[in-house]
Amino acid sequence: MRFLAVLCVSCLLMGTQAQSSASFRRANAGNGRCQYSFTVDSPTEASCPSPGSSPEMEALKSRLGLLEALVARLVGGEALSESSAGSGSQSGLQDAYNQVMGENTQLQREKQRLDRQVQVLQQRVEELRQEAEMLRSRPCTQQPPPRVPEIDNSFKPGSGPALSHLVSRPGNTQGDTSSLRDPAWHYSGPGYQELTAVVTEVSAPNLEGPADISGCGDLVWVDQPEVHRKADSIAGKYGVWMQDPEAKEPYGPEMVWRIDAVGSEVRQLFGYENMDQLSRGFPTKVLLLPESVESTGATMYRGSLYYQRRLSRTLLRYDLLSESIAARRDLPHSGFHGQFPYSWGGYTDIDLAIDENGLWAIYSTNKAKGAIVLSQLDPHNLEVKGTWETKIRKTSVANAFMICGKLYTVASYTSPNTTVNYMYDTATSQGKTISVPFKNRYRYNSMVDYNPGQRKLFAWDNFYIVSYNVRLGKQE
Repeated sequence: MRFLAVLCVSCLLMGTQAQSSASFRRANAGNGRCQYSFTVDSPTEASCPSPGSSPEMEALKSRLGLLEALVARLVGGEALSESSAGSGSQSGLQDAYNQVMGENTQLQREKQRLDRQVQVLQQRVEELRQEAEMLRSRPCTQQPPPRVPEIDNSFKPGSGPALSHLVSRPGNTQGDTSSLRDPAWHYSGPGYQELTAVVTEVSAPNLEGPADISGCGDLVWVDQPEVHRKADSIAGKYGVWMQDPEAKEPYGPEMVWRIDAVGSEVRQLFGYENMDQLSRGFPTKVLLLPESVESTGATMYRGSLYYQRRLSRTLLRYDLLSESIAARRDLPHSGFHGQFPYSWGGYTDIDLAIDENGLWAIYSTNKAKGAIVLSQLDPHNLEVKGTWETKIRKTSVANAFMICGKLYTVASYTSPNTTVNYMYDTATSQGKTISVPFKNRYRYNSMVDYNPGQRKLFAWDNFYIVSYNVRLGKQE
């Protein structure tokens, strides 16, 4: 249309130059409207060519056709490209979204873990703050002069203490690996052991008989467990807690000690001023032992901690005053690290115990073929003073303890209603089956020890620190 309009205007201009051939007319159109007509002759063309036969028009149509075809191809290709790109981009966006959501989930988990750690740290900070307030309010007292601890001449203990009030780091002590080389037993590193206890059912003792309150006697009754505290973390699944029946300075008889026994490097010994501080969870002393503890067989006696060194049959005496190793000795031919444990496992091959007669070791050997062996130890240098072999297998019982020179075993560590099922008297070298009811309230009792000063059994039952009153009398 634009081409035709330009063509008409050109004709008008040419017609203006030949005024003699121009004409103007006005008339009514068929629809009744007034119509003006202006005509002029072409100066060159004799007649107007047909619109369908014009070369210019044909060329224009050809160019328009090519343009329309090109536009159609471009539009169609763009649509196809957009369709393919849309599908690909949608898949890419979905992958990116999934990746972002996965990273977000991981970040949320990490945040939750960090939040839990922050809560634990905040709780610890609050405990330390309260402890600091308590220490500031305590009047200053003159410290007793230091004494030189009694030391076994067979070794050289670590360097003396350079200690803070709470955390003490002992001197370096050279490890003795000789206990790992016993020709009587080749260590094979067994895994964690869960065995079934053997329970012997016999008639119950006569509780109507006279009770021996002041002196020694047979165990005839064990009370319900009294709960003192629940452990704060998985490290307290099982452990050992103690009071020294013959405490020495600088710690009194009310001092309570605790070791969380879960882990491969158990070295922390927590001290509490009394049972109330233990229940509240506020330690007043934290000692870092020079060598790691094996399992729950430690005990406290005459100002020293006695324990088995990890991965060995070596017994250690750790002096609380000097905070260093004061004696060490291998327990001859004793199994260790899973050869002869109690039925609950936990590498409880050597169990140290205290009673009215002193310090004992409860263990087994290859020669005894797994039966419980008792040895009384010198508390100063850990020498064996006497040994007794029983007829009950150590792996068949859950735990054992000493009272008045008599060994007692607990049948099960998981049964809520079990028994103290065996007694062996070192005075007569005779053993017999008994049946004294015993409660495992929380069904995973990993430590049972007798405290002669308190006349109680101390136990660690599935995170819970508990104690039992006992009654001594005469077994029927």
